[in-house]
Amino acid sequence: MAIPYDLSLFNSTPSPYSTIEACGNSSLPPSALLCTDWPPVPMTTIIPAIYSVICVLGTIANALAVCVLAHASTSRRTIANTFMLNLCVSDLLFLLSLPLWAVYYSQGYSWPFGWVACKVCGALLNLNLYASIFFITSMSIDRYLAIVRPLRSQSARNTKRARLTCVLVWLLACACSAPTFFLRNTYHLEALGVEGCVIIYPNHTWYLTLAWMKIVLAFLLPLLVISCCYYAIGKHLMADTGLVRMHNLSHPSNMQSFKSQESCSKPERHPSLCGSPSYSAGRNVEGRGLERVLWTVAAVVMAFFLCWFPFHCVTFLDVLNSKGWLDSCWMNWTIQNLTPLTLCLGFSNSAINPVLYCFIGHHFRGRLGGLCKGLCACLKARGEEHSQKRGSFSTRLSSFSRKLSDLKDLAIVDPSGPA
Repeated sequence: MAIPYDLSLFNSTPSPYSTIEACGNSSLPPSALLCTDWPPVPMTTIIPAIYSVICVLGTIANALAVCVLAHASTSRRTIANTFMLNLCVSDLLFLLSLPLWAVYYSQGYSWPFGWVACKVCGALLNLNLYASIFFITSMSIDRYLAIVRPLRSQSARNTKRARLTCVLVWLLACACSAPTFFLRNTYHLEALGVEGCVIIYPNHTWYLTLAWMKIVLAFLLPLLVISCCYYAIGKHLMADTGLVRMHNLSHPSNMQSFKSQESCSKPERHPSLCGSPSYSAGRNVEGRGLERVLWTVAAVVMAFFLCWFPFHCVTFLDVLNSKGWLDSCWMNWTIQNLTPLTLCLGFSNSAINPVLYCFIGHHFRGRLGGLCKGLCACLKARGEEHSQKRGSFSTRLSSFSRKLSDLKDLAIVDPSGPA
C-alpha cells in the first residue's frame, strides 16, 4: 500500500495538520511535533486572495505579450522573441489553472473539480516551473552566443533552430513533470473530512528523488549555466569598453576611426562591412539593440531567481527535516507556513515577466501601442460600417413607409375603384 508521505498541491504547500499533508512540499513524519504556542497563518483566506491578484494581473499581461509577440512581423521574429513567446505561453497556461487552486484553498483543501482536473492542474504547475527556467536558460545561452561568439554561432543561430529548441524544452519539461502527474490524484483526507487533490508518494525514496530533481534541474543546474553565460558576457563587454576608453584617452581626435579599426581587427566582427562609411554608426545602433535585449533577458533571469529562490530554500530545509536532521518545533512551523507563502512569491513571477518586457523593451512597447491602435481603428471602422448599414436600413424603411402611406391615401379617396 502507498505511504502518504506528501499529499501536496505542488509538492509544496503543507496542510495544517501533522498526520498527512494535504497540500505541501513538506514530508514531515507523522510524529513531528507542532508548535502549539505559535499561531498558524490563515492560509484559507490569504492564499486565495494572493492567487486571485496574481491570476488577474498575470493573465492580462501574458495575453497582451502573446498577442504582440505572435503578431510580430517577420523581421521582428527574433530568437529571443521566440523564447519569450513560449515563456509567456507557459505562464499563461499555468495562470489559467490558478483559480481552481484558489477555490481549493478557500474550501479548506477540498477539491470539487474531479480527478481529471486534479491531474491536469497539478501537471501545469510542475510544467511551468521546469519550462520557465529552461526557456530562461535558453535565452541566456543565446545571448552568450550572440555577444561573445557572433560569427562562430551565426550559422547555428536562426529562428528555425530556436523553434526546435522550444519543442525540446517542452518535451523535457513534460518528462520532468510526468512522475507527479501520475502520482497526483484525489484522496479522501480523514483528518479534514474532505476530498483533496494530493500527491501520494509510494515511499520516502520517491519523495527525496523528486525533491532533489526539482532543486537540481529547476534551480541549481540552470543557475550554474546562466551564471557562466553572464560572466562571459560581462567580461567580454568590459574588455571591449576598456579598450575603447584607453584609446580615447590617448587619441581623443581619432575616437571614431579607432572604433571602426578595432571592430575590423577582430575576426568575430563582420569583415565585409569594414571600410564602409556607415559601419561605425551601424555598430553603435546594433550595440544599443544588443544592450536592450541583454538587459531584458537579465531582468527576466533576476526576477525568476528572486521569486523562486526562497521556495527552493524551504524545499531544501524540508528535505533535511524529513531525514531528521532539523527536526524541531520551530522548523516544522517554518516549513508549514513559509512553503505556501514562498510558493505565492514563485507564482508571481508569471505575472512579472511580461511587465519587464513592457518597461525595458522599447520595441515591445511600440508594437503593443501599434496593436492597440490597430484594434481601435478596426473597431471604429466596424462601428462606422454598422452605422452606415443602419442608416441605409432606416432610409429603406422610411421609403417603404411613405409608399405604404400613399397606397392607403389612394384607397380612401376611391375605395370602389374606377366607375
